[in-house]
Amino acid sequence: MAKVIEGLYYSESHEFVRVEGEYGFVGITDYAQNALGNVVYVDMPEVDDEVTAGEEFGAVESVKAASDLISPVSGTVVEINEALEDTPELINQDAFENWIIKVELSDKSELDNLMDAAAYEAFSEK
Repeated sequence: MAKVIEGLYYSESHEFVRVEGEYGFVGITDYAQNALGNVVYVDMPEVDDEVTAGEEFGAVESVKAASDLISPVSGTVVEINEALEDTPELINQDAFENWIIKVELSDKSELDNLMDAAAYEAFSEK
C-alpha cells in the first residue's frame, strides 16, 4: 500500500501539493514513484517560470517509463529542488520529502479542486 500523508492536496495525475502560507511544494506521490520504478531523471522548469493548474511543467523519467508532470496549482516557480538534478532517486527514497518545485500560488481556490488524503487513497486503490 502506497503511503498517503494527511494535510496535503492530491491530483488525479498523482501529484501532491504541500501548502505553506502563500507557497505550494509540488511533487509526485508515493503511489506514482512506486508505479514508475527507479527514477533516473527529473525534468524541471526554471525559477520564475509560470505553471498552470492542469498543464504540464516537466517530466519524471525512470528505467521503465517517462511520465509528464501536471501542475495541480497555478503560480510562479520560486525554487526547484536542485538535489534532484544529481540525485533523482531521492524521489524513490521518500517522494513526499523530495518535492520537485516550490510555487508562489496565484489562486489558492484551485486547491478546492484537489483531493484530500482519504479521497486520494480511495482513488489510487481503483
